[in-house]
This record gives sequence, C-alpha cells and structure tokens, in this order.
Amino acid sequence: MSGDRPSPLVIERILRDRQGIWQQIVAEGDLNALTGRMLASSAIALGCYGAVLGAFHSPLMALTSALKLPLLFLVTLAICLPTLYLFNLVFGARLSVRQSLALVMVAITVTSMLAVAFAPISLFFLITAPDYGFFKLLNVAILTLSALVGLRFLTGGMQVLNDHGLLAPEAATAQVNPQATVSAPAQVAAPAAVPAGSVPAEAPATGASAEPVAVPAGAAAAGSTSNGATTAAPAQVPAQWVGQPAGASFPSGMVAPGFPPAQRPWGSPPVRRGEPTQRPASMTLLYIWILLFGFVGTQLAWTLRPFFGDPGQDFALFRSIDGNFYAEILRTIANL
Repeated sequence: MSGDRPSPLVIERILRDRQGIWQQIVAEGDLNALTGRMLASSAIALGCYGAVLGAFHSPLMALTSALKLPLLFLVTLAICLPTLYLFNLVFGARLSVRQSLALVMVAITVTSMLAVAFAPISLFFLITAPDYGFFKLLNVAILTLSALVGLRFLTGGMQVLNDHGLLAPEAATAQVNPQATVSAPAQVAAPAAVPAGSVPAEAPATGASAEPVAVPAGAAAAGSTSNGATTAAPAQVPAQWVGQPAGASFPSGMVAPGFPPAQRPWGSPPVRRGEPTQRPASMTLLYIWILLFGFVGTQLAWTLRPFFGDPGQDFALFRSIDGNFYAEILRTIANL
C-alpha cells in the first residue's frame, strides 16, 4: 500500500504504511493532496478534542475551544516552519518547502489523532470527577504524550530522508570510498616490449645457477620476428611468479614492479550514495527546532487561553496575558 488512497482516514495509511508515506515525500509525489488531507483530518480531530476541553465550562466555551485548538497548532506551524526550512538550506540539505511541510504535517496528524483517541477518557473524568485542576492536568498530560509520539514520527521521517541523502550536500553524498573492493581481477597494462636478445633464452652452460627473475607468468611475451621487430602480448594480473615453487605467493607486503597494491576484500566497504557516514548537522538542528516548536506552542496556548474555562469565572474569549504556561502548571500541581 505505497500509493495514496482517496480516504478521509489518512491516519490509517500513516500508521500502516509509514514507509510508503516517507517514499512519497522523498519522491514529492502528489504532496499537495496528501498535505491537504492531513490538514483536514488534523483540524477535525483537534476540533473534536477542543470541544471536550471546553465542555467543562459551558457549551459556548466548548465551541470556542473547538475553534482555538486547531488554530493553536496551525499558527505554531506557520511561525516555526520557515525556521526549519532555512536551517536545512543553511547546512546544505535539499528539502523543498513542500517536503518540509508534509513532514511536519505527519507529526501534527499523529498528534491530533492520538489526542482525539483519548477524548472518551477525558470525557469520562469530566463526568465522574469534575475537578478543574485535575481535569486540566489530565488533558495537558494527554496532549504532551500525543505530541511526543507525533514528534517521534517527525524524527523518523527525517532519518529516512537522511538515508536518501536529502539532508546532506550533493557533493558529500556523491563521494565514494577510494579503497572500494574490486569485484573482478584488475587489468594491468602490459610491460614495455623487451628488445630481442636482452634476456637470455636459456641458462648459461657453465652450471652456475642464475638468480630467478621475478617476471609475472603470462606477462607480455617479447619476441623477435624475422625482420627484428619486437612484439608484446597483453596479460592479466598473474597468480604465480616465476622462480617460486608451485602454490607459493609473493611475499606479504611486497609488490612486484609495475603492479598496483593488492586490494583486500576485508578493507573499508564502498560508501553507497545516500548512505550517511555521520549524522548531518540538519538532524541535530531538527532537535533544536523541536524544542523551539514546543516553546512557541506552549506560549501561544497561554496567549489563546482559556481552553478549559474556570467554572468560577464568566465566559471570556481570551484572558489577559499575565504569568506563563509553566508557572500555571506548577501552581495547579501545588493546589491539588
């Protein structure tokens, strides 16, 4: 199921065929339709979950929370996406804007669908234990857990793009290990033709043993024709050396003149295109960007509050900006 299916449940494909999603993003195949369906699914899921949050106060608060929660995620994405894209450009990554948007939308879609899956549990505690502080902490924990799972998908997708060489400069991904193994015997140029008469055809008759000449067997055979011209025949890398017993090899560490060093099959393997030798800087910056996304999202959530609605206060579309999100969470925990 690598192709995109015309179904409103895009989350099913993300969870069942995530490799197909990553491959589609790598190939930039029909990303506009995929991103549009993820956007629609996320907005509907976050709207349903927001309605559960606001139902603690009143139906009017449920309606406004259903509108503000999708707005929270989309505005956070609009603020942080240019930073992610420029980070990748600065460090040589070759991601397009559509690829970056699709990757982040995968994370948001997973987050929103997990959150709406927790909605019945949140609604259960709303009915059976209507305590404002507990209900608020419960839903903050649900959203945090859902966001962590969604960001896990984001880092997984970026790792796949890194494996395809999209997070490293083109020159770096095209490098090949110069000590790559050779699959077939190396062809070696034949030695220069030897003038006729320079090498004795037979040993001297005096009985003195001549030193063996380390001439590769099968090397260029020099001969003299009837008119005195020399001839040379090409040869491959020899398996045996003249002057050594059968089965013996050339001494280790020594190379015959005119022949390249032997390549050992247990040497460094060749680096395939797209195979990362180390984690690129863009992957490190991704984790920094995730922290930035989290800080922007929580501050924006504090600015757009209320989402739950304190039952001791009247309905208000927005509250005055004072304090911060983290101080409020600590205060709520202390008051439990």
